[in-house]
Amino acid sequence: MKPSSKISNSKIFPYFLLFLQPIFMSSNLIIARGGVEFVPPISLAFWRWVVTFLLLIPFFYKPILKNFKKIRPEFTKLFFLGLMGCGICGAFPFIAGQTTTMANMGIIYTSSPVFIILLSTFILKELIKSKQIFGLVICIIGVLAIICKGNINFLINTKFTTGDIWMLGAALGWALYSVYLIHWKFKFNFFIRFTLISFFGALSLLPFYIMEEIFISQTNFDIYFTFWVLFGAISPGVIAFTLYAKVQKYLGASLTGFTLYLYTIYAAIYGIIFFGEQLQSFHYLGASLVLIGVYFAKKT
Repeated sequence: MKPSSKISNSKIFPYFLLFLQPIFMSSNLIIARGGVEFVPPISLAFWRWVVTFLLLIPFFYKPILKNFKKIRPEFTKLFFLGLMGCGICGAFPFIAGQTTTMANMGIIYTSSPVFIILLSTFILKELIKSKQIFGLVICIIGVLAIICKGNINFLINTKFTTGDIWMLGAALGWALYSVYLIHWKFKFNFFIRFTLISFFGALSLLPFYIMEEIFISQTNFDIYFTFWVLFGAISPGVIAFTLYAKVQKYLGASLTGFTLYLYTIYAAIYGIIFFGEQLQSFHYLGASLVLIGVYFAKKT
């Protein structure tokens, strides 16, 4: 009789999640392209995480209250994760999109896995194999092939703006979130942790949201606001962050960072579906290189 095994312990399932997670995470691009036309960027980021918290807290308030004495000493860590994963990575890309191009944002955000690998080496003491470095390089080439449309002159002539600094901050913020999410061991389950991270993420955005409302742009709480906030809370919020934590659990921080390269592929697909964009030969080339890169980067 063959021994039974759970699917989550198989060799295939973690890589299935690796390719599934960016489908939801990259839906954040739909918000960046469409949502910010109706809701100011910081307001959208703030209310997205407020709603995420409100969706989760009815299910997890009892264990939170029951284990509050154990949870309270972790508030500093939870606030840091909320600031990095929800605050910086939630608002910075929306702000960046106002003063820079999508091409620039794509180029800069691909630096996040580099930060993850470096931070994982020094903080998590992960052993980075040469095959993973090779996979990383192949992924970068694939992404750049898509971004520069197969024309190297497009990349050479790219001019960087202040928005690029915001995007670089988002890339570093996501790297810090990814590494410390797996580095810090908590005495409570993921959903309790994520509920509190979403709370602290919204809290970290609160003063900036208030300043945006007073000095820059006021939020119109209409049907468009409701749609975009709910969409942001569920798809690139609860679902994407849950899957990201699962992939990290199985594959580690370094390889999980490669979801950002898959993000680029799915973003192109969303562009076709929602914005009428068309795939060209360089899209297929870039996507193939990304898939090859992920294959070489996987741990054995």
